[in-house]
Amino acid sequence: MSGLIIKTYPVGQIETNCYVIYRKTIKKAVIVDPGDDEAYILEQCSNLCVTPEAILLTHGHFDHIMAVRGIKHIFPEIPIIAGEKEKVLLYDPSENLSLNMGRKCSVEADRYVKNGEVLSVAGISIEVISTPGHTEGSLCYYIKEDEVLISGDTLFRESLGRTDFPTGNQSRIIESIKEKLFSLPDNTVVYPGHGDVTTISHEKSYNPVALYRG
Repeated sequence: MSGLIIKTYPVGQIETNCYVIYRKTIKKAVIVDPGDDEAYILEQCSNLCVTPEAILLTHGHFDHIMAVRGIKHIFPEIPIIAGEKEKVLLYDPSENLSLNMGRKCSVEADRYVKNGEVLSVAGISIEVISTPGHTEGSLCYYIKEDEVLISGDTLFRESLGRTDFPTGNQSRIIESIKEKLFSLPDNTVVYPGHGDVTTISHEKSYNPVALYRG
């Protein structure tokens, strides 16, 4: 099956990339990282004539989760999916940085997943890749059939995620990128948590991580 469609909606004050992912022939969608403005995100789903079937979180920082509860309120039956080591950060406003922003946010996932699990939602097979570093429980989502990676704040175009927030670790994010993400096929298209789309091939050539010899 092909016909994968990925719509990008930058939301919130940091313009986090919220993704609505679906197959052209199926009227169900996956929402990844609904960081703010649930009304706007759901309006886009309505415009696309798709119904949310799951919310996938790459990690628990406030700018990736602020609209989760609002969407869940409208669609209480859809699961919230996050990394198994992200429970505390999702739930604690001081850890997920929402307290600092004056908008306390606490989220509990319906399902916590680990590296190597394969999700089947909205007609899409999605492999979970654990990529600790930006946060301890950071995940990337790999759609092998369509050569697509949703990288969250682990890998950006010619950059990588910050590690100076709670549970961040610089050596681990570099290891995650080099050992896990750079092992994916070169033509894999990467959709990051902020900024522009890139490819694994481009990042292996131009990302500073590629030059790191630690």
